Amino acid sequence: MIVNKAYKFRIYPNKKQIELINKTIGCSRFVFNFFLAKQKAKDAYWHICEEIVQNLSFQRIIGRVNTSTRKKP
Repeated sequence: MIVNKAYKFRIYPNKKQIELINKTIGCSRFVFNFFLAKQKAKDAYWHICEEIVQNLSFQRIIGRVNTSTRKKP
């Protein structure tokens, strides 16, 4: 059986430390959000590419069906 342990503690930083902590967290949040947006843009790009490929494949199939059902003179 696995036993999980947790510790709770509280810190009392001075003003300089509070400023440094806030800058660090702000920078981390900016970097995370920046790369999250890049990943979402990349995913959106590939989703659009997949739709284009599916539409082209569908158009080719429809084109083949239409040409095979035409009357030959």
